[in-house]
Amino acid sequence: MAEISARKRIWGWYWFDWASQPYHTLLLTFIFGPYFASVAATHFMSTGLDELTADARAQSVWSWGLAIAGLIVGFGAPIMGALADTTGRVRPWVAGFGILCFAGAYSLWWTLPDGSNIWQMLFAFGVGFVGAEFALVFTNSQLPTLADKDEVGQISGSGFAFGYVGGLVALAIMLALFVEQPNGKTLVGLTPGFGILDAEAREGTRFVGPFVAVWFAIFMIPYALWVKDGPKTGAKHSFSGAMAILARSIKSLRHKRSLAAYLGSSMFYRDALNGLYGFGGVYAGLVLNWPIVLIGVFGIISGIAAALFSWLGGGVDSKRGPKPVIIGSIIVLMFVCLVVVNMTREAVFGIALAEGSNLPDIIFFGCGILIGGMGGTLQSASRSMMVRHADLGAPAESFGLYGLSGRATAFMAPTLIGLVTALTGSARLGVSPLIGLFAVGLILLVWVKPDGEH
Repeated sequence: MAEISARKRIWGWYWFDWASQPYHTLLLTFIFGPYFASVAATHFMSTGLDELTADARAQSVWSWGLAIAGLIVGFGAPIMGALADTTGRVRPWVAGFGILCFAGAYSLWWTLPDGSNIWQMLFAFGVGFVGAEFALVFTNSQLPTLADKDEVGQISGSGFAFGYVGGLVALAIMLALFVEQPNGKTLVGLTPGFGILDAEAREGTRFVGPFVAVWFAIFMIPYALWVKDGPKTGAKHSFSGAMAILARSIKSLRHKRSLAAYLGSSMFYRDALNGLYGFGGVYAGLVLNWPIVLIGVFGIISGIAAALFSWLGGGVDSKRGPKPVIIGSIIVLMFVCLVVVNMTREAVFGIALAEGSNLPDIIFFGCGILIGGMGGTLQSASRSMMVRHADLGAPAESFGLYGLSGRATAFMAPTLIGLVTALTGSARLGVSPLIGLFAVGLILLVWVKPDGEH
């Protein structure tokens, strides 16, 4: 069999981002998340709650679901990484968790419009989310093997950009052919699914689950063909051995001040970013009363910005390193959170608006550009910074710790949002804790060396 070229291997690795991004773009943020919130709110209103209280309850339920899934990923990722490093095999883990991603996504077809089965569907979403996130831990661990350190930033940025384009294409297809508007037609005036799907039963919107699942299965083929594991170590999977490796890695952090500071920093700012992704579409639906189709258009604009800025940010990363890119992205995202918290349909920063004003819509579209653009750039630069700190002899273990830092406190943003939402009775004010999480992450970056521990 002909040897796979380095360029083809890099492109195979890019295709994972293309295949998996729709789980986050379509399900977490722009279609299923807002749809789930709307049907959950409908369900809670049917129990006698008023609309404002039902909206807050729906956001709290979504937040707790994400928190539990995040905890599973956070504490499981470093163990999985250590297990993979005992044998040097990554692909079997990607395949196994890819199956979970497929199954969880496909199951969302059965999310009924009356909200009667929201708990089962929240569980299904969590299964797929855990699968997608664990698979990402293992594919991230392959990044150091693709190129030299100086090229990693550009490769990471290009991978995220390519993935965001995939999410953008998938979102455009869903809006044009499947997701129904209040008039029963799609964004381009078609009957959902060419007349096969029932608009009244919201089947066009619910089809997002099977669509994401099949998309993932098809576009993982280049990854499966071109990205191979290195030589086997000869060792067998050992849970006790993996836990010993993990314990040694955690203990070693006390001698690696920069790595410890970076993992702590990313723990907070990545949690805040995931909070923005998880609640941006929900906020638009519950606070601004946007329909799913408008939220989808918002997602397209955000996706374009994410792809463009991830690619540009990768270039800056290669020239100046990832640290200044991370700092700039965090500052912009803090500003976005401040704007969102201080905006309603009636006022912006306390300044009353004329009745029916579309200024909040315009402002939030601008926020979407910044969330997508800076969010993509932040994720790309963060992955690049981790490569500079990773143990090249045990990359899956290192990226397992990176996964832990990104998910061990993944309950924080959803939990804080849920608590503040419940205490204030406002889905808008519930987003305010994200500002503090970004700030803590920014402060901890002071102790992070731009070139890592090496």
